[in-house]
Formats: sequence, structure tokens, C-alpha cells
Amino acid sequence: MTAEGFVEGRRLQMARGVLLQCIMGGYPPARFYGSDDGDLALVPDPAHIHRLPWSQQPRALAICDADELTGESSKLSTRGQLKAVIARYAALGLAPVVATELEFFVFAPNPDPTQPFQPPLGLDGRREEGHSAFSVSSNNGLRPFFSEVYACMAALGLPRDTFMHEMGVSQFEINLLHGDPLLLADQTFLFKHLLKEVALKHGLTVVCMAKPLAHTPGSSMHIHQSIVEIGSGRNVFSDEAGEPTATFRHFIGGQQSGMADFTALFAPNVNSYQRLCHPFASPNNACWSHDNRAAGLRIPASSPAARRVENRLPGADANPYLAIAASLAAGLYGIENQLEPSEAIQGEFEVPDNLSLPCTLHAALERLKRSQLAKELFGKEFIEGYVASKTMELTSFFDEITPWERRVLAAQA
Repeated sequence: MTAEGFVEGRRLQMARGVLLQCIMGGYPPARFYGSDDGDLALVPDPAHIHRLPWSQQPRALAICDADELTGESSKLSTRGQLKAVIARYAALGLAPVVATELEFFVFAPNPDPTQPFQPPLGLDGRREEGHSAFSVSSNNGLRPFFSEVYACMAALGLPRDTFMHEMGVSQFEINLLHGDPLLLADQTFLFKHLLKEVALKHGLTVVCMAKPLAHTPGSSMHIHQSIVEIGSGRNVFSDEAGEPTATFRHFIGGQQSGMADFTALFAPNVNSYQRLCHPFASPNNACWSHDNRAAGLRIPASSPAARRVENRLPGADANPYLAIAASLAAGLYGIENQLEPSEAIQGEFEVPDNLSLPCTLHAALERLKRSQLAKELFGKEFIEGYVASKTMELTSFFDEITPWERRVLAAQA
């Protein structure tokens, strides 16, 4: 839209079906978004109109809500779903607080998708080999890229906590400061967009796939969650003596009750399950533990005021609005229904059958399709439309034969 049109308040409309467009570009049958495929109004959030610092031509980006023409939020909007979850907390006098940890890879350009990704050439002319976890070295030659990333974050008002090199080859992680869930979802979205745009300027490729490299840890989007009283700001997960409360237990119980049903919301792509099939630091279970990274729900070591639950299931490929909404909705369901969690696990453990999660996109979509809890919390229209779109993507994947199949199976009798 032109700047003049935006300032004049001209309404931007979009076909309703676009909210269910699959990643290959197609759409599920029209019955999932209204047979007329009528318009939605894109309503800009005044707090999120950003001049894009990496663009030479003056440009701005406005984060919008997708609203029906009657004024209410579209049930197909993931941002709208998150706002609805936050409102349900507010009705109880509570406000969730979240933080996201996003991992990503920085690669050399990859014009041929049949070839594996490679790290960029370092200053010594070599590519990183994967022994740089938490390294402070700048040998990878990425300092100019990250300097512009930091500058663009400051220009967009994105506060950062820590940045580090992660365990993977040319893999990095950012921790965003905790705050309002909608704000953190917006910031996570903006950061991912910023990363890819700045990388292109520097002749690099940023990848937020869950598992872009074989034999290498995948990329997660861990979600840290706590709840405070509106007004006092008191963390309701801790009592006056600093001990865990019943609300804390119930929140964990709710998370456990929803993780299997919501796996397809946290792990939305075929590749998501490549990350989860190697469980170290990428747990595919609904167990909970004090400071054990093998558990899907980890309670980090902290003071009572900072007591929180870390959902370690979502990958970097997850929609931040939807992943945060699903995690918080499950926790609230546990609070409202006073659900008790399982016993905490520590050390090495075997996952009980009732706390195991779907391990393929097909299984996760089947579980989501049958979930009455998902339809209760997010509405039948959203869940059925989401499943229809993701089923198209899964079908497209099965229409291709992978190099592994040709390499390993072709010689079999």
C-alpha cells in the first residue's frame, strides 16, 4: 500500500482463504474457509508500524489483525487465536508472561536445493566443522552480518537478552526478553523476517527449518511461561514462602494433557519430526522435570519470583502466535480443571506410553483431527482448516521420492 493510502486510513482487504494457504501455494477446498471466499479486513496494530532499516528505499511494515468485515477477529487468524487466549486469562485476573528462545542456521547461498546446506566460508577460507558451541571466535566471518542484525533490532525496538553460537554447525540462538505473549509473538515474527532480509544483503542464507542438517542438532523455539496477577504482578506459580503453588501444578497438568493433541501445532512440518526423532535437547515427550533437558516440560533453575515452565517441544519452524497460544491454552485448561501432573522425572528415564507424543506429521494431524480439546479451545473451523492445509503439504511430500530411497532401496531384491 502507498504511504498516502495508509495515512488516509484506506482499508486493505484480503481473501479469507489466504489464511489457509499451504506452503506450496495451494488452498484446501473452499468449504474450510467459506464457499464464497469473501474478504477479511487487515487492521494495522498502531504499536507495530515499523520503518524497515535494511531497506534502501523507504518502506514500512505494519503487523495487522485479520478481522471479519463485521468487526470480530477471524477464527482462522493465529494472532487472533493468541489474543483470545490472553483474554481468557484476563477474565480470571491473570496475565501470562512468556519469552522465546529461537535457534537458526546461517548458511552460504544454496541455489540447488538437491545439495546440502553448507556453512559460509570463514576468514581463513575454510568452513566451520561444528566444534564452536558458545564460541566467541569471529573466524566464521559473520561479524558484519550480526552487527547489522543488532542495529536493525534496535531500530525496530526488539530488545535482546543473549545471543550465542549453538551446538550445530553455523547455528545460533537468540533469547528475547520476557513479556506480554502477543508482544513476544510479534517480536519473534519480526526477528525471523529481519534475519532473512539482512542475510540476503550479506550474501547469506538464514534457515529456520527444524532440522536442516543431518547428524546435527535441530533448531527449537523454546517457550518460557509464567503467570502473574493483574495489578500486583505476583507470580502465581510461587506462594509467599517461595514454594510451588497448586496453580503451578495445574498449569503443568494442563500442558501435559494438551501436548500430544497439539503436537501438530508445535511441530507443523514434515521436517519438524526429523528434529524430534533425535531426542537429546529436542524432547518428544510430555514428561516434566526440574532442569532436565530431556523432558518436554522443563522447570529451569530460578528464584521463586521467576518460577516458570519451559515448553521445549516447538521447533524454530513453528508459527510463534499459534505455538504460544496452544501452550498457554493448555496451561489454562489445566488451571480451570485443576488437573494434576504426573510425577516429575530426573536423570535418564523411559517415557511412559501416556506421555509419548506423535512422531510423524501424519500421526500428529490424525491426533489433532480427533481432538475435542483442540476444537474446544480453538474452534472447529480453525482446527479443521489447519488440518486440511497441512494434509495438502504432507501429500505433496509423499509425491516425491527422496535420495535416501533411491540410494538404499533401489538395489534391494
